Amino acid sequence: MAHSKTRANDGKITYPPGVKEISDKISKEEMVRRLKMVVKTFMDMDQDSEEEKELYLNLALHLASDFFLKHPDKDVRLLVACCLADIFRIYAPEAPYTSPDKLKDIFMFITRQLKGLEDTKSPQFNRYFYLLENIAWVKSYNICFELEDSNEIFTQLYRTLFSVINNGHNQKVHMHMVDLMSSIICEGDTVSQELLDTVLVNLVPAHKNLNKQAYDLAKALLKRTAQAIEPYITNFFNQVLMLGKTSISDLSEHVFDLILELYNIDSHLLLSVLPQLEFKLKSNDNEERLQVVKLLAKMFGAKDSELASQNKPLWQCYLGRFNDIHVPIRLECVKFASHCLMNHPDLAKDLTEYLKVRSHDPEEAIRHDVIVSIVTAAKKDLLLVNDPLLNFVRERTLDKRWRVRKEAMMGLAQIYKKYSLQSEAGKEASKQIAWIKDKLLHIYYQNSIDDRLLVERIFAQYMVPHNLETNERMKCLYYLYATLDSNAVKALNEMWKCQNLLRHQVKDLVDLIKQPKTDASSKSIFSKVMVITRNLPDPGKAQDFMKKFTQVLEDDNKIRHQLEMLVSPTCSCKQAEGCVREITKKLGNPKQPTNPFLEMIKFLLERIAPVHIDTESISALIKQVNRSIDGTADDEDEGVPTDQAIRAGLELLKVLSFTHPISFHSAETFESLLACLKMDDEKVAEAALQIFKNTGGKIEEDFTHIRSALLPVLHHKAKKGPPRQAKYAIHCIHAIFSSKETQFAQIFEPLHKSLDPGNLEHLITPLVSIGHIALLAPDQFAAPLKSLVATFIVKDLLMSDRMPGKKTTKLWVPDEEVSPETLVKIQAIKMMVRWLLGMKNNHSKSGTSTLRLLTTILHSDGDLTEQGKISKPDMSRLRLAAASAIVKLAQEPCYHEIITLEQYQLCALAINDECYQVRQAFAQKLHKGLSRLRLPLEYMAICALCAKDPVKERRAHARQCLVKNINVRREYLKQHAAVSEKLLSLLPEYVVPYTIHLLAHDPDYVKVQDIEQLKDIKECLWFILEILMSKNENNSHAFIRKMVENIKQTKDVQGPEDPKMNEKLYTVCDIAMNIIMSKSTTYSLESPKDPVLPARYFTQPDKNFSNTKNYLPPEMKSFFTPGKPKAANVLGAVNKPLSSAGKQSQSKSSRMETISNASSNSNPSSPGRIKGRLDSTEMDHSENEEYTMASPLPGKKNDKRDDSEIVRSDLEKPRNRKKIITDPEEKLGVDDLNKLGQEPKLRSQRGRKRAAAVSESEEPQWPEEKRLKEDVLESEDEQNSPPKKGRRGRPPKSAVGSTPKEEPIVKTPKRGRKKAVPVKPVEEEEEEQEEEEEQEEEEEEEERQTGNMEQKPKGRQYKTPRKAQQRRPARSKQTASKENESSEEMDAFQSSSPVQDIAQEVAMEEEEGSNVRGMGRISCRLQQKIIATKEDVNVGVIKISEDPLVRGLQHVLEKS
Repeated sequence: MAHSKTRANDGKITYPPGVKEISDKISKEEMVRRLKMVVKTFMDMDQDSEEEKELYLNLALHLASDFFLKHPDKDVRLLVACCLADIFRIYAPEAPYTSPDKLKDIFMFITRQLKGLEDTKSPQFNRYFYLLENIAWVKSYNICFELEDSNEIFTQLYRTLFSVINNGHNQKVHMHMVDLMSSIICEGDTVSQELLDTVLVNLVPAHKNLNKQAYDLAKALLKRTAQAIEPYITNFFNQVLMLGKTSISDLSEHVFDLILELYNIDSHLLLSVLPQLEFKLKSNDNEERLQVVKLLAKMFGAKDSELASQNKPLWQCYLGRFNDIHVPIRLECVKFASHCLMNHPDLAKDLTEYLKVRSHDPEEAIRHDVIVSIVTAAKKDLLLVNDPLLNFVRERTLDKRWRVRKEAMMGLAQIYKKYSLQSEAGKEASKQIAWIKDKLLHIYYQNSIDDRLLVERIFAQYMVPHNLETNERMKCLYYLYATLDSNAVKALNEMWKCQNLLRHQVKDLVDLIKQPKTDASSKSIFSKVMVITRNLPDPGKAQDFMKKFTQVLEDDNKIRHQLEMLVSPTCSCKQAEGCVREITKKLGNPKQPTNPFLEMIKFLLERIAPVHIDTESISALIKQVNRSIDGTADDEDEGVPTDQAIRAGLELLKVLSFTHPISFHSAETFESLLACLKMDDEKVAEAALQIFKNTGGKIEEDFTHIRSALLPVLHHKAKKGPPRQAKYAIHCIHAIFSSKETQFAQIFEPLHKSLDPGNLEHLITPLVSIGHIALLAPDQFAAPLKSLVATFIVKDLLMSDRMPGKKTTKLWVPDEEVSPETLVKIQAIKMMVRWLLGMKNNHSKSGTSTLRLLTTILHSDGDLTEQGKISKPDMSRLRLAAASAIVKLAQEPCYHEIITLEQYQLCALAINDECYQVRQAFAQKLHKGLSRLRLPLEYMAICALCAKDPVKERRAHARQCLVKNINVRREYLKQHAAVSEKLLSLLPEYVVPYTIHLLAHDPDYVKVQDIEQLKDIKECLWFILEILMSKNENNSHAFIRKMVENIKQTKDVQGPEDPKMNEKLYTVCDIAMNIIMSKSTTYSLESPKDPVLPARYFTQPDKNFSNTKNYLPPEMKSFFTPGKPKAANVLGAVNKPLSSAGKQSQSKSSRMETISNASSNSNPSSPGRIKGRLDSTEMDHSENEEYTMASPLPGKKNDKRDDSEIVRSDLEKPRNRKKIITDPEEKLGVDDLNKLGQEPKLRSQRGRKRAAAVSESEEPQWPEEKRLKEDVLESEDEQNSPPKKGRRGRPPKSAVGSTPKEEPIVKTPKRGRKKAVPVKPVEEEEEEQEEEEEQEEEEEEEERQTGNMEQKPKGRQYKTPRKAQQRRPARSKQTASKENESSEEMDAFQSSSPVQDIAQEVAMEEEEGSNVRGMGRISCRLQQKIIATKEDVNVGVIKISEDPLVRGLQHVLEKS
């Protein structure tokens, strides 16, 4: 080496053989040629060629001169770079260059040449590749580790390689680049931040998208060097995340993107970084927390991620962000849930509880995205979501916000179609979501037209897709109908009914448009447009659009023709789709993509288009039923028993026969129905008879062979068939045959002759048939019917007791245990009523006599003869039949006029009957007559007596009925402005005079100044006034006050000269006045109009008499606590659905705790039991639940009760009830019954039997003083709660013959009165006869079900001990603002739809989702304030402020 150095020092350059000197004196081409030879020489040399190394040392030094390094020609530079690379290879490990500056220049030169790798199509690319391969293999750049400027060299190299890499490079180029760069990282002492940035910048999304190959190169490099580079990456994130030194790198703002990319590349790179993220999740900065949440959502949700299982503390910390105070963070967490559910089903359990809380989030967007996340996962695979998650979606179908409800409903519909209709996951999945179809149809009970329209759209597109082939569509409908629950069936029937009604309205509109234009026709068109508008969303806009559409129909004959075809009864499903397509095409405008007018018309067309049912469909449905009858259908495969399928199929056909009668007109259909008549199943035969009644109008003309086969069957059914079939057979004959008089005569005569009181079991069918003949053809058999009623019905049946009843203490038994004689008597009463309804006049005084008979039955407790032969359950049945008959007759104006006030008051007492089932069934009859506007307004006053019902559910149900009836009347008055002259019979406020009069004559009200009785009267008045005063429309509070004042200026018509009777009336008026004054702030304003009092109840006001006396005892004043009444749509303390007649509305709890009428003591409720009901049926969490608390307040451990729990504790307080005393019973003499021809002076003194007395030791009373003190914390005045007394009793029966001195009987003077005739809507008048028949049918169905009512035994009523009462906190007043109810759910089943009688199953189902708004929320003062304290804002949770009012409440509760 010493020799070589000497030679090098000589400065003589030795060139390879054949290569002349290379200097600036030669041309470029020659220089390139010579350099190529040098390159070839160096390529062939290896490290062992010592002589050659020494020989060419000066040449190596010469090639590193500035002349070559800065040569302008790129080919020269490339060749020199290749030589230098080989020189480093040959002379390794010691380079011939010793100067650090020279080494830097050389490596920077080589780096610059590597840019040539960019052009893969260049002719020199192979030399560039050789250069890369050489320096990578030799690791030439490692020489630079000792240089001060090494970082600059490496950084430049990295930048160059990342910039030149592209998709033209093969795997070898990629590999050599990785080798070159990884050697620098792995063998170097350190990695500078600048160098690290050069690598990491390629992972930033913006760069990644620009150069995917650079990203792949960086990814490969990081994987190769993970262990070596991890400390530097950790240091970088530590500086940025923990110390906040964002200036150390330009990548600081992309730190979360980098973490995600690094985690995806190799999770080991972040072993020390992830704990830093847990700290960042608790940052004070909302935006920073949001960024970390977004990052972790991607990391946890990635398909193959195991982060949740590997780092459980971080996962738990992340889950805590679901309860973050910042809305966007909660929103991000919810969005992440769907990816997590789809990619990590094992985490569903952890997510469920957090999603439950978020499904009640105050923010609409969050509740919406909870649904989207769950539905998205469910649509991918139903196994990914558990039942609780699906239940969250189910609850949100009752959300307050339309957007959330719509998303929930559509999501459930899509899930149902995929897994139930298309069976993509098998039968198990189909069973799991079988509830969806019922739930979706239940939503049709909602008030909102948007909900109902969406249900119709879902039914047509997802439940029974209209685009299916006819047979498949009908099969789908057939099995759907067979598996729906009873309430869903009602909803579906109502849907078809509404669509059919709207179709008729549109048809009428088209017919009016076709008529010549006149003022009258224009008014009719406008009226029809208004009716149609109410069936569309946003009635305001819909009205304008419908007017425009009417104009289009007048101008465009083609559109009118298409619409006419669409609403035609003969329109087929295919024609309907074509008509809708043509109309929308003509109305559409391509230049206007969003056309609100077209959208509204589409809504209308969707509702009226018969896309499911036509003649072909009915034929297919009949064939499906026949296959079930023959046993060739797939009933078992569909999970439906054959009998159930056949019955459901006939019920479906029956419903469709109402809405699509023309579609049944085919011989094949009628023949199949004829075969069904001969089946043993009574339900099937009944349905077939009803179908014939609805569709058989053309049978006599067009299907004579059907006529001849049907007639004998109908005759047989009418004479010897079951009672219901006999009824339908009579109606079939009336509807189908023109010779109905002859047919009726052939049935009536033999039945009349065969009536035998000794053969009771064979009397029911003849009585039913004769009753319906009397209803349909009263004039044809007037004489024999009158004789039949007088002799046989009254004398032989009603006034004779042949067989003694079974001795029992029960008040009610099922139908099968009722004695045959009682069943016959009930049918006899019904037959008399039908006879009178058929006559519709009282010329022969038959109505008066019948009413006397019915009231005598009521007065004698159902034992008309008073021989004591009738059992108590049978007496209950007869009382119910008599009261129901009076209500039925009151719906006919001619009979309403002759019902005396005493008879009306006696009938009203049935609402407080000692038997629970009698009260329940009578209330249903009353509600049905009132809701159809058939019963006069005074019958609504009877509802006030429901406040005395001891059963909480009955009171709640009565209140709900009352709300509906008041709303029905108000809505009717809005829609029919022309009926203002009949306000006395329609305006709900006019029920107040009737209520006051009824309560003044309450038989329990004996002593005028009796405090306990006055308190009861106050409860009854408030029961009515609370709902009436919930709104102050048109200054109604002042109007009610004026009415009460006017009553005090009149006298009671029943006893105008009786001072005690009038004093009672004035006392009740004073109670009403005090309620109005304490609950209203506007009562003192001027009344909008002067009220008109019913002349039948009150004398004309005496202008010379001014009654300003206060009749209330002074101690009553303390019972009138100021406070606002609840909103009208609130269901009071219990949000119960209207139960079907004969079925009690019960929760799971109340079902277990229901007691039966096991004895004459029939009080089915006790304070202890009420608690159970409250827990399960009354209480419901608000939709706006507070967020999950991080920790309780100091000193309040476990005090995490929310609003609903506070309310619950208040409602569970025992209610104070009066001590109940039993009245003695006295018998009505048999002789008195012989005076039925004369009107007995029956005062409504028939009281109600009282429950057995309970000792005060057993029932400690809650002192009034304490209750008044606690009113401060109660949201409702305890006095305004439902009553606390037991069952009301009946007074001694001796009252019939003699009257106590203090209650003189005054015969009602025959004064004129302003008739309160119920007004029927226009639609009802058109189909009056049909609805009468429907009503009759429904009533009979109710009565049949009544026998299956749950029985409630007697039992003493125990109250909660006083100490327990004191431990329970009271409720605060309901002053929470609307903003705090942003997501309050809509009340389920509080619809104005006629379909209101919803069974308990639905109530139980909806209790989770719906909000019991009537119970009020906690006061704003007591609400948990949402603040982010300095200590806890780091974790973004919500704390309860140490508000003094909260502390004050706690102090009160602890003290009590």
